[in-house]
Amino acid sequence: MDAPLTSAEIDRQLSTLLPQLEEEYREFHAHPELSMQEEWTAARIEEHLRALDLTPQRFGGTGVVAVIDNGTGPVVAYRADTDGLPIAEDTGLDYASTARGTLPDGTESPVMHGCGHDTHITVALGIARLLTANRGAWSGTVVMIFQPGEETAQGALAMLNDGLWDQVPKPQAVYGQHVWPGRAGHVSLSVGTAMAMSDCLRVTVRGKQAHGSQPEAAIDPIVLAAFMITRLQTVVSREISAREAVVVTIATVKGGLKENIIPDSAEFTMNIRTFSEEIREEVLAAIERIIKAEAQASGAPEPSIEEMYRFPRCYNSPSHAEELLEVFAETIGEEKVEQTEPATGSEDVGLFGDTIDVPYVYWFFGAFSEEKMATEGGPAGNHSPFFAPDEVGTTLGTGVRTGIVAILHELRR
Repeated sequence: MDAPLTSAEIDRQLSTLLPQLEEEYREFHAHPELSMQEEWTAARIEEHLRALDLTPQRFGGTGVVAVIDNGTGPVVAYRADTDGLPIAEDTGLDYASTARGTLPDGTESPVMHGCGHDTHITVALGIARLLTANRGAWSGTVVMIFQPGEETAQGALAMLNDGLWDQVPKPQAVYGQHVWPGRAGHVSLSVGTAMAMSDCLRVTVRGKQAHGSQPEAAIDPIVLAAFMITRLQTVVSREISAREAVVVTIATVKGGLKENIIPDSAEFTMNIRTFSEEIREEVLAAIERIIKAEAQASGAPEPSIEEMYRFPRCYNSPSHAEELLEVFAETIGEEKVEQTEPATGSEDVGLFGDTIDVPYVYWFFGAFSEEKMATEGGPAGNHSPFFAPDEVGTTLGTGVRTGIVAILHELRR
């Protein structure tokens, strides 16, 4: 086997590779697709992988996997997500998305890579290129996973249910990373719990329809929903200890037919973030109790509470995460690596490790210049119509560096 890939050699090869990666990033950014609809994206990823003499496989519909088999040694998996969001892009970039897609309810929506999955795809392709170009410097197997449907918690489960770990080598560890509104070239990593669990609920409030001039003949579901929404704000402020991190967000409210009609139903959706199963169950029980009690107080039919999707907790293996903190510090500089508290965002990446009981680590890398970080309010965050790295080369380079050194470190374990 050749000498191991050094940080200096990775940097040298990246300097040649980055112009190609930046071009690919712009292409992916301009062509986002909604969750579980990533047909163009999957096909384009497959083209790039075949150009590396790899044989991509489909799992879960639009999920793509490529196995880089390089002789005897450990098996490591690396995961990148691929879906966009129903957001109208407002970045002003000359490669901004004008794509549109159809939501599950049949409505048409603009689509944007507002969470940075275009960056994740491009970084993963860069890692695959360096691994295949330097086969003499490592031994083992790397499973590259391009996962659809992360935003709706469908993709990882779909790939696993489609027999992923029955048809490709099972890894001894899983790695992944996420771009975020931090300084370009910097990395943040949590030891232990990294991201929250998430529950998304749809609540249908039922009432009794009547003319707007005769409220006494109605049970107004809009007023009732308003009472529910107001009372639900007390779950965090009055029922959960201040020592616990919990978020309860009412995300959408729909109801009404016409200004002079009291409708027979209204609907709202909500998102809950928690960090432990005990608190999760306590919060969900409180939400159900409040919603049903408010309906009863109004003499309304019982409302329905539907689970739309849920994310598991993302838990970084402490020993692996602590090792990576040192590896990253050696690779990009100690001053650019930070150990952080868990994020309240959620991820389904952990399912790839949890289902086969292997450790995983998930970290964040920054995307913005010092000038942008210094602006009032800082850079736009993920899921914003304004989110897009302003230091594309540095951002992609950091993602490729940290991704490949994490993989190589595991292969040498």
